[in-house]
Amino acid sequence: MSEALGPFIVKAAAMIGAGICMGFGAIGPGVGEGYTAGRACEGIARQPENQAVVTRTMLLGQAVAETTGIYSLVISILMLFVVS
Repeated sequence: MSEALGPFIVKAAAMIGAGICMGFGAIGPGVGEGYTAGRACEGIARQPENQAVVTRTMLLGQAVAETTGIYSLVISILMLFVVS
C-alpha cells in the first residue's frame, strides 16, 4: 500500500514546495520594487530636473530586484512539472 502512495506524496510535496517558493519569492521583489518607486518619487519631487536620470535608475533597480521573483517562478515550475 505504501508503494502506491509514494508518487502521490512526492507530487503533493512538490506542489506545496512550489507554493511556498512562490510565496516567499514574491515578497522580496514586491517590497524592493515598492521601496524603490517610493524613493524615486521623493527624489523627483526634490529635484524635478533630474527626472530622466532618476527614472532610468529606478527602472534598472526594479529590473534587478525582479530577477529573484523570476528565479523563484522558474524553480516552482520545475517543481511542478519535472518532479513526478
